[in-house]
Amino acid sequence: MTTLSAYEKDILQQPDALSEQLNYALPAELYELELQSYDRIVLAGMGSSDYALIPIERALIARGLPVWRIDAGRLLDMPKMVTPDTLLWMTSQSGMSGEVVKLLDVIVRPRTLIGVTNDTGSILARRADILMELRSGDEATVSAKSYLNTLVASYRVLAALTGESEQPLLDRLHQHADLVAARVQPLPLPQTIADDFFRRAKPRLVMVGMGADAATAMTGALITKESSKVSAEGFIGGEFRHGPMETSGAEMTALLFGDGSEPTLIQLATDLQANGTRVISVAPTAYADSELLETPQDELMRLIIAMLYVQQLTVTLARGNGMVPGQFLYGQKITVTL
Repeated sequence: MTTLSAYEKDILQQPDALSEQLNYALPAELYELELQSYDRIVLAGMGSSDYALIPIERALIARGLPVWRIDAGRLLDMPKMVTPDTLLWMTSQSGMSGEVVKLLDVIVRPRTLIGVTNDTGSILARRADILMELRSGDEATVSAKSYLNTLVASYRVLAALTGESEQPLLDRLHQHADLVAARVQPLPLPQTIADDFFRRAKPRLVMVGMGADAATAMTGALITKESSKVSAEGFIGGEFRHGPMETSGAEMTALLFGDGSEPTLIQLATDLQANGTRVISVAPTAYADSELLETPQDELMRLIIAMLYVQQLTVTLARGNGMVPGQFLYGQKITVTL
């Protein structure tokens, strides 16, 4: 019997971690902020903490607000993006990432700093005007529990900031609790994808996402590299056609993330299958009759279930690559080196 790695144990603990987040009361101060009163809203994080904010960026822009989502490393290079009249929403699972800590020392003090973190004793938590806790518990290696809780926490903060009731969101999450519990268990298709991947002479893996689902594509590629040591690339929308398309063909496996209706991904699935690429749709319906890992239609639940599929794939890829799933070789859980 295979011994579970720390990463796999974290995956199995995700339903309980989500429950902890759902039982956490939002800070009352969030409801008092008037978004229109700020000269800009800056969303910042690193890695999956940055990508988790893609849906939030889209939602705020759709409301006509001046929003910039910029990873903390780039923000370090452009610190004047933050002004004294900025609402800075900074996300860091540890609250101690090197870029985040440095930023807090070099930027001007924003009018309001919302800190989203799992560690209430971290530098980010101590500096924040409003602290939003992830409540994901201890995590050993690659982000699993903390990423899903970051997604949920971000949608909850968005609801509060835009004056919406979060109850419908909470109700949908509770209604899908059984589905989440089922999807943290190993599934057959991710195993067959991994088996087929390693049969290729020069295997390549890409993940492409549209809209909010770009968060899954980008985070999925990131954690695939971290947890399995398999090189994977993530792309947003049409980026893939601008050069990377030339690497597609019989050696490539492509996962497409979205709501199943986007013309861009329908055409991409058609073209990729025509040149021999194995295409898997991670969506409510398949793109161009490709293989399907089915997700709910609801946006947040779609992102959660899609990521659970990706996590299962990373485990099977790691084992196929002779690695312990989620075990770091050169890095560590908290990246502090700049």
